[in-house]
Amino acid sequence: MGGSVGSGVVDWHTHVVAPDLGAPDRDGGDYAWPVMERLDDTHATMWVGRRRYREVDDRCWSATRRIADMDAEGVAVQVVSPMPVTLCHDAPPAGVVEFARAQNTFFAALVGEAPDRFRALGAVPLQEVDAAVAELRRCVQDLGFVGVEVGARVGALELSDPAFGPFFDAADELGAVVFVHPVDEHLDPRLAAAGLAFGVGMPGETAVAGAGLLTAGTLVDRPNVRVCLAHGGGALPMILPRVAKGQAIAAPGRRPAADADTVLERAGVLWCDSLTYDTTSLRLVLDRVGEDHVVLGTDYPFAAREVPVGAVLRGLHPDLKALIGVVNGEALMTLTPATELESQ
Repeated sequence: MGGSVGSGVVDWHTHVVAPDLGAPDRDGGDYAWPVMERLDDTHATMWVGRRRYREVDDRCWSATRRIADMDAEGVAVQVVSPMPVTLCHDAPPAGVVEFARAQNTFFAALVGEAPDRFRALGAVPLQEVDAAVAELRRCVQDLGFVGVEVGARVGALELSDPAFGPFFDAADELGAVVFVHPVDEHLDPRLAAAGLAFGVGMPGETAVAGAGLLTAGTLVDRPNVRVCLAHGGGALPMILPRVAKGQAIAAPGRRPAADADTVLERAGVLWCDSLTYDTTSLRLVLDRVGEDHVVLGTDYPFAAREVPVGAVLRGLHPDLKALIGVVNGEALMTLTPATELESQ
């Protein structure tokens, strides 16, 4: 594979958005829904409420355009997922279910144009847990998705909150992937003011989400749900020993369900993408979650994307490049429902 990742790779971190995305009919009042304003056949503006959020082009919605880039860059399969700002985990219940369903219908249509080149992670209204479970089932069982993408938190609640137990139960039953991606709209204003939202805020959000899932024991009895953390797990790989130490010195009355001395060991149940921009950082991710639990991710088609594809893998052994770029990506796409596991 030389100095590059090689051809035939699976890119687990790419985003799409419908060019005609609009506010739901039941919008629930004054919520600032992310909507698209189509400028021409190949360009659009995303608005969040009345604020211009981002200029995008047809790489966000055109299967043909994406495949041309994939062919040029040696990518066999893209796993497409929502733009994080469209997850809307803080939106009113009146519209968020409709909004998620509309996005998933679009994702299914895009995948249907080239099912050998695309897989999908859907959107779920996680603040409405019963509805989220229903939409997760629709995504996996009806639309053929490999799982869903969720934000790093839901309002003031962490993903490890017991309220989301039924959602993780369903994901475990289905063998679904839950791709955790922070939402830039929900970051600390202090970091945004300092220009650190991308560099510090997003990795921090992911670290809190991942650490919470480990220390709360959320995944202990749900071995079939596959949680994949974006951006190489954010800051989590670096701070895991400190998290473990914090659990060890915590007052007994505050001790989480997971035993402190197993936090580092339990990190191996998580998956991470490779989007660290730095091989040294990636090596730490590999050490924390295991070489078989890291998949390639680029953040296509946005400004944060890794160019060229797999640049962060340079310097790794060719076999390890192939593991991250191809083998692990294919393995994570293979759903195994819990009922099948029980029969093995």
